[in-house]
Parts: sequence; C-alpha cells; structure tokens
Amino acid sequence: MIKKTSVAELVKEFRLEVVCGEAGMKRVITVADLYRPGLEMAGYFEYHPRERVQILGRTELSFLESLPSELRRERMKALCDVETPCICITRGLEVPPELLEAAEKAGMPVLRSNLATTILISRLTGYLENRLAPSTTIHGVLVDVYGIGVLISGSSGIGKSETALELIKRGHRLVADDAVEIRQTEDHVLTGNAPELIRHLLEIRGVGIINVMTLFGAGAVRTFKKISLVVKLEIWQQEKQYDRLGLDEEMTRIIDTDLPLVTIPVRPGRNLAVIIEVAAMNYRLKQMGYNAALQFTNKLTESLTEDMDDF
Repeated sequence: MIKKTSVAELVKEFRLEVVCGEAGMKRVITVADLYRPGLEMAGYFEYHPRERVQILGRTELSFLESLPSELRRERMKALCDVETPCICITRGLEVPPELLEAAEKAGMPVLRSNLATTILISRLTGYLENRLAPSTTIHGVLVDVYGIGVLISGSSGIGKSETALELIKRGHRLVADDAVEIRQTEDHVLTGNAPELIRHLLEIRGVGIINVMTLFGAGAVRTFKKISLVVKLEIWQQEKQYDRLGLDEEMTRIIDTDLPLVTIPVRPGRNLAVIIEVAAMNYRLKQMGYNAALQFTNKLTESLTEDMDDF
C-alpha cells in the first residue's frame, strides 16, 4: 500500500498561505523528496520529477524575471503539471503573474511561506519522510528499558502487559501496549508508538485498563522509541532445546529491517521483568563490543587445548 498525504494537510501542518488553486487542495503527495526546478526554468524538462512538491526560492524567481514574458508564460505552463501536487514559494516572495495564470488554469495550489528556502525544505522533508514512511501495526508491548527499545511479543494472554507493568514499577517506561504502530523512518531504523486512542493505557486482566501516566507519573511513559530488540515470550516446551549460552543469535524481520530476537520460555517462578532487563543490558554490552557467551567459549576452548597439551 502506497502511503500518501494531501496538500491540504501540508498547508495545515505548516500554516502555509494559499495564494491560488484552492480547487487542487486534495491533490496527493506520495514522495518525500522535494525539487527546485532550476533546469526547468531554463527550458529543460526531459527528466523533470513532476510527482514532487516544487520549491521556488529567490534564485529560481530571479532567473524567471530575466526571461522574456512569452518564455515565462511557457515555462510556468509546463511547470504546472497535472501530476505535480503543488508549488511553494519561499521567503514570502511575490508570486509571478505568469505562474498564477498557469496554476489557476491547471487547478494547482500555489503556496507561500515566509521561511528561508533551506529551512522550509528541511522541515518539509522531515515531515514527509515521517508521514510517508512504510508502516505496520504489530500486536505486542513496546517498553524503554535502560534506553533500549524492547518490543515484547507473544501469544495473547501469555503475560506481556503484566511484564510491562512490572518493568514500569522498576523504573522503566511504557511506549505502547497491545497495538504498536511501527514506522521505518530511515534505512534499518524502526520507530514505534501507540495509537492515539490507547496512548499511555495498559490492560491488565482482572483489573482492567489503567492509565500509566496517571498512576506512575509522566516519567513512566514516552511517546516514541526506536526499536532495538525483540523479546518473544512463549510457553515452556519441555521437548524444545533452548539456547543456554547465547551464541545462537536469532533475527526477526519487521518491514525491511532485521532485529535481534530473544526467545524467553515462560513457566511459573520465572521473573520475566528481570530477564528482560538483563536481555536489554546484554544487548547494550554487545553493541559496545563485549560478548559474554563468546568470551566464555573462547576461554573454554583455551582450557581444553591446554589440557590436551598436558597429555
């Protein structure tokens, strides 16, 4: 599914002035990249990215003024394409009458901002990249444990929310419970948040829905968090061989990003909150270059080698 937004939402978000073309406010924006049509002002439209929002700053408009009236009219007509979402003028500059004429005929919105060109481009790009980023919704709980975004997954009723509650009581922070909205904002970077309707809420069977921020304070919640580790809770299976050293690093894929996966078997008497804390700290140590399992294996190999040399 292609993510999209509309020109009207862009205008509302950045409080842009609509100079003309109100009829085209429902035009859709499907790409986060913006474009400054410098070569097009000179008449070269061969590879013009018509699907992008077009930005006209002082450089483009001053060059346009240097052209004869007929050429200005021709270039503006070509710029106002049916595929182009809108044209945005920066620095509060005057809109050329040839552009107004062509935009009215094409039903294209012409917007204006008082911001400098580079600043507006930076803000628009950040907004569109976040809005148009690939996304998915996953059943689970997202918590911030020692600064590590941990996504807790598992079958319904296995104890994800109860584990999250224990983590919150131990000073960690809740991001989302039950449904986690995940966006891939950059390559190999996943950011999770809670849907607006259930933000800061936690469902505990037998108790009901509780508001974590009301009970534990603003320091117990956060709105967004980068996901670094996935912890899967599953019922203990007697016949299954679980990793006891930590050498086998499992991975799981969300959208187009692979994340390390830790599978924790659940059985009575196991403190899942403490185990997840340790998993988060161990992940951080691995990121810093220390792997306890690997170090133990190396020492064991050295010890066995020395014993064999004694014979």
